[in-house]
Amino acid sequence: MLSVKRITKIFNTGTINEKVALHDVSLKLDEGDFVTLIGSNGSGKSTLLNCIAGVYPADRGSIVIEGKDITNLCEYKRAALLGRVFQDPMMGTASDMEIEENLALALRRGKRRGLRWGITSPERERYREILKKLGLGLEDRLNIKVGLLSGGQRQALTLIMATLKEPKLLLLDEHAAALDPRTAKKVLGLTDRIVNDSNLTTLMVTHNMRDAINNGNRLMMMYEGKIILDIKEKEKKKLTVEDLLERFEVASGKEFADDRALLS
Repeated sequence: MLSVKRITKIFNTGTINEKVALHDVSLKLDEGDFVTLIGSNGSGKSTLLNCIAGVYPADRGSIVIEGKDITNLCEYKRAALLGRVFQDPMMGTASDMEIEENLALALRRGKRRGLRWGITSPERERYREILKKLGLGLEDRLNIKVGLLSGGQRQALTLIMATLKEPKLLLLDEHAAALDPRTAKKVLGLTDRIVNDSNLTTLMVTHNMRDAINNGNRLMMMYEGKIILDIKEKEKKKLTVEDLLERFEVASGKEFADDRALLS
């Protein structure tokens, strides 16, 4: 479903601030893979997601989704293939629009707009059924402005919007990091349910080692712009935080030193 081949990304090329963010990175995700991606600050996690999403153009290499080479495709044209949830709960929704209007926009992504009546009764009923599964009471609040929701409610709504049309690839960029622990747990549980029910191919960046271990069927670890670990299926199920730290030290030759990840 996703093939990244030898991607390199360099910022501030030729200056004193030159930074190689990604160095010859390659990875493959099969259909239905749910990969958690972890690493210390500056390891290249978010840069990799941004290159796949088209936010940053890759300096070298190729990106292919379901056989289609999107390496040189601009960001807005990739939107039909991708679903994305950001760290900031405010980024995935339109605050001044109602819940049902936000969902309607998500449902019409990539389609031509016409002059027909905006939201039909069957469509509104579909939204109610989808929101009822969240257990947040939003199915009875379709006409309230999204700006009135809590951060957790907005992030749950963003996740629904990102997956409403079942994208070829779902990108999650630390989407639970800005939430309190209880709400983060709910959002991650919802993520697991949606990804598994729809068999979505997913790449999730996280700083939390336990979340990286407990979610998904594969775990990748980055260090200095390279993927140094790729732990799959049965091996991942037996993995502990201590095992992961030990394997990082063997693969990188360094002690893991990211306070945020260690404290989480």
